[in-house]
Amino acid sequence: MLKKISNIFKRNAKQAPNEPNTLHSGQHTLSAKKISSGARKVVEQLTDGGYEAYLVGGCVRDLMMGLKPKDFDVATNATPEQVKELFRRSRIVGRRFQIVHVRMGPEVIEVTTFRAHHNTKNSTKNGAKDNAKKSHRDKSQRSAKGMLLRDNIFGSIDEDASRRDFTMNAFYYHPHDNSVYDYANGLPDIENRLIRIIGNPEERYREDPVRMLRALRFAAKLGFNLEENTAHAITKTHKLLADIPPARLFDEILKLFMHGHALATFHLLRQYKLFDVLFPATAAALSKDPGYYLKFIEQALTNTDIRIRSNKRVTPAFLYAALLWPAVKETEQLFSQQGDSPVYVLQQAAGEVTTRQCQRIAIPRRFTLPMREIWELQLRLPRRAGNQAFRLMENKRFRAGYDFLLLREETGEIESGLGLWWTNFQDAGDEKRQEMVKKVQQPRNASRNKNRRRKKTAKPKPSTSPETSRHD
Repeated sequence: MLKKISNIFKRNAKQAPNEPNTLHSGQHTLSAKKISSGARKVVEQLTDGGYEAYLVGGCVRDLMMGLKPKDFDVATNATPEQVKELFRRSRIVGRRFQIVHVRMGPEVIEVTTFRAHHNTKNSTKNGAKDNAKKSHRDKSQRSAKGMLLRDNIFGSIDEDASRRDFTMNAFYYHPHDNSVYDYANGLPDIENRLIRIIGNPEERYREDPVRMLRALRFAAKLGFNLEENTAHAITKTHKLLADIPPARLFDEILKLFMHGHALATFHLLRQYKLFDVLFPATAAALSKDPGYYLKFIEQALTNTDIRIRSNKRVTPAFLYAALLWPAVKETEQLFSQQGDSPVYVLQQAAGEVTTRQCQRIAIPRRFTLPMREIWELQLRLPRRAGNQAFRLMENKRFRAGYDFLLLREETGEIESGLGLWWTNFQDAGDEKRQEMVKKVQQPRNASRNKNRRRKKTAKPKPSTSPETSRHD
């Protein structure tokens, strides 16, 4: 299908320099029926209000490739304030890059205003003292390294297309006339399975270093390769990722590892040295012991992919617990040299790793607390005597801790056996569970009885302590 459409584009390649390649109705397989009702209503209402409006970006790309879009985005020449006036159930979000979330029934449609290029007339640098430019700071602002701190300069559709990140995301589709507009010659790149950034790659990465993460995420998800210049620029600018606010990076990490292609994404992140910037302590542990630690993370991400593709729930707490476990184990070795108890050592290591990681990626407390509980359960799960096994089963983190234990056994960190015991314990009835616990207690009880017999047969030693004499 893509080759057929590409041939049509080649025949229609006589358009003016600023005009897009256009596929009219009948020249492609898209139709308004494939668009969600909410997205269609948003486009229709904007059009009826006198504005331009198109479905844009990844949703059009996915439909062109025969994939089902996860969501639908709309681009328009209406400003965020004008969009908000048009839709009662809407709100403007974002400060750096203002967008409008429009709710249509259960759907939330993301509406963006056409962006324009930044220049000296409408863009200022962070810390600039020119008073004449102060009025533009709310619209456009750059850091000293060239990163866009404000990006709210609005323009036309062709300017907007040139401001988009990759050629495969510069497609615009209007359900009314059923036409597809390709402003960046993205169809040949899709046909050749290439991810190509629009414009100068190094400059575009400096504007927003998160584009490097998006490039790798798309490569993993679609099975595409990075175009040579697009890839080469990452090696020059990858350290700029450390300048991204930690809170924004948390959201980006979830997109990277919770879309069903976490393992492929992880390999690409390591290949382009972005993992070193995102998880420096884990990267250091991997360089020190690339054997077990690498196997552990790969298996954890494989399991994550399987669960997500099976529509099963995956909590970010478990994901981060796995990604940071190598760092915890290495830090644990440092604290264990002080001779403290294993529980205290683990708590100290967990606190150290979590604090440092949150300086790079702002993991919310609602995830760091269960993450640390998963780690601490690794010391509690071997203790099953008495009522401990029953109490552990009631722990709200038990299942996550149990899965983490199985992962450690599967990758060879600890010997197998304990995980099977807990598997059987969960499946057993009350009577069987009591028997299993008694078997765990036997060696300990035998030892206690032996010690008691020794105390009975031993002769009492005279004591010179007055307090002991009174008790005697």
